[in-house]
Amino acid sequence: MRLILKSSPLHKIFFFLILIILAGCKSQVRAGLENGDLLFVTAKSTGLSGAINKVTQQQENVSFDHIGILENSRSGAFVLHAAPKGGSQRQDLKSFLEEQAGDGQRVVVYRLKPQYRKTIPGALDKARSMLGKPYNFNYILDENSYYCSDFIERAFRKDHIFELKPMSFKDPQTGMTNTFWEEFYRKKNLKVPEGEPGCNPNGLAGSGKLERIRELR
Repeated sequence: MRLILKSSPLHKIFFFLILIILAGCKSQVRAGLENGDLLFVTAKSTGLSGAINKVTQQQENVSFDHIGILENSRSGAFVLHAAPKGGSQRQDLKSFLEEQAGDGQRVVVYRLKPQYRKTIPGALDKARSMLGKPYNFNYILDENSYYCSDFIERAFRKDHIFELKPMSFKDPQTGMTNTFWEEFYRKKNLKVPEGEPGCNPNGLAGSGKLERIRELR
């Protein structure tokens, strides 16, 4: 005997209401965001995040330790980024935001100024071509792994949107190499790459080619 379940009009209405609510939630997350927006994640005060910020912060009240680029597509909104967990990846925007919130960090949207936005399609194509690469835990440039700001700089490199600059691991207050980074590279049996070319989220946020839009809540 085959059991046939008939769907009542009330069940159908309930189902469509759920779909509308879910669609509304996604739309609310994406509201006001544009393809190619850069999502900067605020830095923590301790650990690796705090160490990155301490030697890279350029502006008071601007402290970031991570960055990704937004890709709006027919299937949804995604963040293309390089992270310690998962390497270079394409992550659902909602999942990305929840992950940052779970770590007590906030996300701030920056956008290329109008005269530079024509570079976004090419940058997204390049970013997609770098997906699947491992994370660069040494923060020394190479072609087989990327760290977050490196991933973004490379995405826009063809159009020279950002530039590599000599990295510094010195504490601005003392002028000495930050103790965190001394220990960090000692454990890897590597020399602190002082003066080597690189980039960081705070440096990218300070670019005159970007404008700060808003904090996502």
